[in-house]
Amino acid sequence: MDDATPARDARRIALIAHDNKKQDMLEWARYNLPLLTRHELFATATTGRLLQEQLGLPVTCFRSGPFGGDQQIGARIADGEIDLLVFLWDPLEPQPHDPDVKALLRVAVVCNIPVACNRATADFMVSSPLMGRSHQPWDPDPGRTRPGQQLRAVPRAG
Repeated sequence: MDDATPARDARRIALIAHDNKKQDMLEWARYNLPLLTRHELFATATTGRLLQEQLGLPVTCFRSGPFGGDQQIGARIADGEIDLLVFLWDPLEPQPHDPDVKALLRVAVVCNIPVACNRATADFMVSSPLMGRSHQPWDPDPGRTRPGQQLRAVPRAG
């Protein structure tokens, strides 16, 4: 895909916030409310419920992070069904599901989707002019194509 190719009208954005970061997520989402209403939102259970109840945002909710929600979102990323991840995790608090957190961040990096782990980066990401452009995520399983996906050769630098 060419960088000038227009993106789909709506991005699929996953929103996750650890307990000590839920207020940050609410404040960030409130600040970006007009923008977020134009996109398809996904979240882990408690984060999604807060966004629905406090801001009236339509959110598809998965399980709570410690009960598999991080893994569910990671699977959606791996399947090419999530375009961006805003994951406000708490680096100062130990998490009982830390392996799931690391696996989620790993799959997001491997699949080459934009990831924000704090409010400042999330603001830069959603306000970027690149939000309106097509993005070619890297498919970790290049021999398998998704419905509607076309394979294209990527020239190597060198």
